[in-house]
Amino acid sequence: MRAVSGALLVAGTTSDAGKSVVTAGLCRWLARQGVKVAPFKAQNMSLNSMVTADGAEIGRAQYTQALAAGVEPRAIMNPVLLKPGSDRRSQVVVLGRPVAEVDALQYGAHKERLRGVVAESLAELRAGYDVVICEGAGSPAEINLRAGDIVNMGLARAADLPVIVVGDIDRGGVFASLYGTVALLDPADQALIAGFVINKFRGAVELLEPGLDRLAGLTGRPTLGVLPWRMGLYLDSEDTLALDAPRADAGAPYGRQVLRVAVVRFPRISNFTDLDALNCEPGVVVRYAASAGDLAEADLVVLPGTRATVADLAWLRERGMAGEIVRRAAEGRPVLGVCGGFQMLARSIDDEVESGAGAVEGLGLLPARVVFQGEKTLGRPRGRAYGEPVAAYEIHHGIVDVEGGEPFLDGCRVGAVWGTTWHGALENDGFRRAFLADVARRAGRDFTPAPDVSFAALREATLDALGDLVEEHLDTGAILRLIEEGAPAGLPVVPPGG
Repeated sequence: MRAVSGALLVAGTTSDAGKSVVTAGLCRWLARQGVKVAPFKAQNMSLNSMVTADGAEIGRAQYTQALAAGVEPRAIMNPVLLKPGSDRRSQVVVLGRPVAEVDALQYGAHKERLRGVVAESLAELRAGYDVVICEGAGSPAEINLRAGDIVNMGLARAADLPVIVVGDIDRGGVFASLYGTVALLDPADQALIAGFVINKFRGAVELLEPGLDRLAGLTGRPTLGVLPWRMGLYLDSEDTLALDAPRADAGAPYGRQVLRVAVVRFPRISNFTDLDALNCEPGVVVRYAASAGDLAEADLVVLPGTRATVADLAWLRERGMAGEIVRRAAEGRPVLGVCGGFQMLARSIDDEVESGAGAVEGLGLLPARVVFQGEKTLGRPRGRAYGEPVAAYEIHHGIVDVEGGEPFLDGCRVGAVWGTTWHGALENDGFRRAFLADVARRAGRDFTPAPDVSFAALREATLDALGDLVEEHLDTGAILRLIEEGAPAGLPVVPPGG
């Protein structure tokens, strides 16, 4: 491919429309053409995050997009990360470090400073890479938020970025949502909307053609491709909408050769990407649980990370799930706590930082005490467990003081209850197999982990598949022209209501 330089913004009609997937696919496709490409998301609201090699916290999706691009993930690829702790308050992470806890109204006071951080980060990326593929957030047509926008059309206008809009046809109403997205924008914003991509289509594309022609006639903008539905292409997700997506094992019957995992779906569940490696194991069925009954048949119950440890522990008790977990432990049935889930398993929690609740009684299943500190721990630790090497990452305010039990990574184990603050441990193939074999033995199952599953190889295969979808189903020539030349001049204004 000839030398290419420029940038593009991938927007979407809704959250979970496919922006992250299209961005990752474009990054992988361009990287395979020899283009030095980087992802960028100016502002991300997500409880799934990752730690870069230099100790900065960024959105998990941007971390994976950097892997798709074949470049080292950096804080400037996601300069602003919002981590909700309740319906109204979020932690603000800037260039990988937490700077404030604010509500929605207070956040507005930070916008001008953050606008500068975003502009400088994008400029640095554009100076260091041939192409930058930017991802929007939610919808660019959130007209109530347009004045302070720094991630959708506000960014596109500031940096003169051409924009493509992704719509998820699986939700229904894709033509109305694509048309309505353009029509709700003011003329200056509309001038940067250069085309559409339809995502998750099932069936014959020919059936769409009358609608595509009509959409082009109404908006003056082409559809640059239709991406087909592919089961199993699970990119690291940004929010819990992904937990509602259909899985290949949905409704699968249980047998003795199947290992059943129930993951507690906390209201503020975070880093549930920890469980993606289990989903990749043949014979492991992962389901999310919101009631005590959902835990009854599980061979392993996982308490995952959470942005609100004390509040979600109260939720666990209100639902009767805490009692069920304690009963399981007494019966020797396996329970794993990760980060916030580990903190809940401790004897006590002292939290004057995250919830302000002070001293709270934990579930008491592990000999540990937790004290929350203002400084957030961010790291990429390494260790061993079950005789296998483990590389992981940690993101937490709660410091766990282990007072007994058998060592397990940085935490401990008592009987069939394990706890660790390390995220990503299950992505280590040897450790995952050894841990699952131990769980199966304790649960009395005949399950044997597959000896040849490589989570890293499966992730690479997924990223390659996304690159293939871009190459095979998008008008890559038109996309390259947009990257290099920007949005075409003279695009028509679409009035609301047509």
